Formats: sequence, C-alpha cells, structure tokens
Amino acid sequence: MYNHNQITLGVIGAGSFGMAIANLLAEKNKVLLYTRKPEKANELILQQTTNTKFIHPNITIITSIEQICKECTVLFPIIPSTKFREMIKDFSPFLNPGHILIHGTKGFDLDVDINNYYTISRSNIKTMSEVIREDSSVVRVGCLAGPNLASEISAGKPAATVIASKFDEVIDLGQKYLRSTKFQVYGSNDIFGIELAGVLKNYIAIAAGAITGMNLGENAKALLITRGMAEMIYVGRALGATPEAFMGMAGIGDLIATCSSPNSRNFSVGLRLSNGESVKDILSSMTEVAEGVRTIQIVKALSMHYQITAPIVHVMYRVMFENLSLEKGIKFLMRYPAYTDAEYLINKSTMDI
Repeated sequence: MYNHNQITLGVIGAGSFGMAIANLLAEKNKVLLYTRKPEKANELILQQTTNTKFIHPNITIITSIEQICKECTVLFPIIPSTKFREMIKDFSPFLNPGHILIHGTKGFDLDVDINNYYTISRSNIKTMSEVIREDSSVVRVGCLAGPNLASEISAGKPAATVIASKFDEVIDLGQKYLRSTKFQVYGSNDIFGIELAGVLKNYIAIAAGAITGMNLGENAKALLITRGMAEMIYVGRALGATPEAFMGMAGIGDLIATCSSPNSRNFSVGLRLSNGESVKDILSSMTEVAEGVRTIQIVKALSMHYQITAPIVHVMYRVMFENLSLEKGIKFLMRYPAYTDAEYLINKSTMDI
C-alpha cells in the first residue's frame, strides 16, 4: 500500500557508504541515488535487477543533477572530499535555500598546495558544510558522523550515527528518515566539532592498522587509541573545536570502530603498510578513497603552524612520505615523554600532549 507520508530523498554518490545510507533511507521513503558516470549507473541498475538484496527496490539510480535537485528537498552528499567542492559547484545552479543538505564526507577541503606546510592554517581548510555554504545558496546544512562502517550497515548490523547541524529541523528530519530498530541516530548542534572528529580519527586508524599488522597486541592498540584521542582533541582545539565533540559517537565511537576493523579503508592502509607495501601501490589499488592519507599531510602542516605537539601524526607522516620504518616510528612513540593521564580534561588551557 502506498504511504502518503512518503517523500523522495536524494543521495549523491554511489560508493559503499552512499549505498548504505540510500538503503537505510529507502526503508521508509523513495530514494534517488545520483552517480556522475553513466557506466556506473548502468552497472548498479543491472545489479539491482539481478540481486535486490543489495539495492533496495525503492531506490532509483540516476545521472541527472537537475532531476535529483528538482524532486528532492533533502539531499545526502557522500563523496570524497577532493571532489566535494567540484560537485557542489556543479549542483549549485539547481540548489536553492529550500534545500537541506546532510553530508557524510569525512575530510577537509584545502585551497593551497598540500606540500607547502607553512601556508596551511585554519583559513586554508574548510569542512564540507562550509564548502556547501560557500558555493551554494543552501542554508540548512548538516553532517553525518559516527562508527558507520558501510559493510556492517549494509548487512543490517546494529549501528549509530550523529547528525550535527545548527538547525534543529535538520537534526529532526535526519533522525526521522534514518532511524530504525538497527540504526540509532543522535543529534548535536556542534557541527564544526563533529565534522572535525570524523576527519581526525582517520589518521589514527591508519596507525592502528599498522600496529595490528605488526602483531603488537591489544595493549599497544589501546594505548594508540587513547593517545590518539588526546591528539585529536588538541588539534581540534587549535582549530576552534571543544573537547566535548570528541567524547561521543563521532569521536571516541568512530575512533574505536575504525581502529578495530579491516573493513575500515584507513585501517586497511595501515595493515598493508605493515606488510611492506608502498603508499603509492596501496592507494593505486584502492577502489575507494582512504581520507586518512591526505588528513595526515594536512594535520601535520596544521600542527607545525599552530605549534601543537602531535607525535602520532608526525610519525605517520615520516613513515608514509619520508621512508621511516614502522619499527623506528613505534619506538619513537614509546619513548615520547608522558606525565599526566587525560591531561586534556585536567588542564584545558594546555595545548601540548
């Protein structure tokens, strides 16, 4: 029976996470799933026809920007950060202040050369919500962040996310359309902090994959996650975020998930590094982007600009781009001086780890 309360929702991007979100939304509403490439659309349509287990029948796959913007008031852009601004510019002529965009991209937009460390500061990086507001007329913006491994969501396993927005209406609508018995949705008005948490955990996950691949044990991984959390808080604070954003589902929740699962693209990068593969070979063989590699470059530059002590990102940068061995990197981190546990809560004025 047709549900008169149904609306049509739009998802931009047909990667694994975009597909997972589209399937969640399709449980209650009709969904238009946009992909830029016609060959990708044809492949998905064939897959939907032959195996409906993976693509909900309420999903229609399209390649028309005009159609998805005309038929959908609420859109979920989920594409790599390096392509995000270009996508928004392409969509901008068809967007208006009546649209609501809730993105699921965990990365930075950068307007300077990533290799020119001393030019990168807060003024040079943008979150995806800032890109949306800069390059379109959309006012009501939100983001998705949390322990959202796409393969587990697609398999119907229990999961949760945070929808962050300055607009309560955006949070309410996101919860209404996404929440189910297997997918819990929390809300936050701290969109900048939540976006940062989702971005920064990516490079910690690469380090966790390396530790796992080196068989260093659960104690070592717990140490990395805990100190990684501290490092995320200090970097976030330098950029204007509060520690509270890192304490919930988008921070520690996402950090634990991505530091523990081979299904995490960033974790798998670290795992393959530990097996002796080069960064170039790893990235060239991946079908989807591991945002943490680029995040390492950006955060390393930010830590230099703001004079933040961030040993994990500096070690991972040297491992990935300056041929430092993982073994020497781990030894350096283990020798790194530490005095007080959870000092970011005890002394909120300090900027050092």
